Amino acid sequence: MKGKLIIFSAPSGAGKTTIVRQLLERGLNLEFSVSATSRLPRPNELHGRDYYFLTLDEFKTRVAAGDFLEWEEVYSGIRYGTLKSEVDRICDAGKNVIFDVDVVGGLNIKTQFGEQALAIFVQPPSVEELLTRLKNRSTESEEKIAMRIAKAEHELSFAPQFDVIVVNDNLDKAVNEAEKLVRNFIS
Repeated sequence: MKGKLIIFSAPSGAGKTTIVRQLLERGLNLEFSVSATSRLPRPNELHGRDYYFLTLDEFKTRVAAGDFLEWEEVYSGIRYGTLKSEVDRICDAGKNVIFDVDVVGGLNIKTQFGEQALAIFVQPPSVEELLTRLKNRSTESEEKIAMRIAKAEHELSFAPQFDVIVVNDNLDKAVNEAEKLVRNFIS
């Protein structure tokens, strides 16, 4: 494999997706690895752009076939994973792969690729700020938000296992710090 892998992981609402989107626009020869999921699309999400939306049965079949680099049941009945074919496609095109994945998935990819991968944990300034961000999104019920906060508290304990932690208390600062880390890693 030619390209390098840049992994962004964080609790939901920490800002990893926003950071990744901005990095994709900065001329770093990056291409986004679209994850697969068994959940239903949210409004404005498109198959192949935001996720590969699979039924739970399709997901299970692809797991059994060995099609995933990593996968996890993030919430009960809802699976997320990285298709090997997606990473191969990007690397074969001569690009570096950028991931926006959950914490366990990020660590699994780092373990498999070692020095070829840079694992960045995006940390929110606080759990309270995370709660505010999730509520301001207006995409999920109070129950789902409570579930995400409980999961976030657990995920924060994994931060020290990543190569580097970027605290997202100021988006511009966090994006610039992430860009510097990525430029140094791929050069």
